[in-house]
Amino acid sequence: MLTQNSLILLRGLPGAGKSTLAHVLSENNTYPIFSVDDFFTDEISGEYVFNFNDNHLAYKQCEELSRDAMKQNIAKVFVHNTFTMDWELEPYFKLASEFKYALFVVTVENYHGKQNTHGVSNEQLHKMAEKYKVKLL
Repeated sequence: MLTQNSLILLRGLPGAGKSTLAHVLSENNTYPIFSVDDFFTDEISGEYVFNFNDNHLAYKQCEELSRDAMKQNIAKVFVHNTFTMDWELEPYFKLASEFKYALFVVTVENYHGKQNTHGVSNEQLHKMAEKYKVKLL
């Protein structure tokens, strides 16, 4: 039986299946799911329009929504972002510590061979993959 609240960070390259896995794990949206992508996605049409100039605002919104959920003592909070660099993870490590949440970092890999839905080019995917580090020890 789970006795401690959990912050689950799903990381991986675009198209890996982070969003899909977050929805599966959230038990039919019983638990909140947050992503930087939410900032760029129109709530009504579902259209995704990325604007690099607003990226810092998207990161801030994702962190604040996560913080608010943790303040409410919600048992499980899911965040799915690429998290290719350590600095992207660090705010969530601090949140987990502040609110005494168990922290899980889950790497999602693209074994299914699907393409990302945001139009990220193969060239950009390769650049992201080069920066991606997995901490095994």
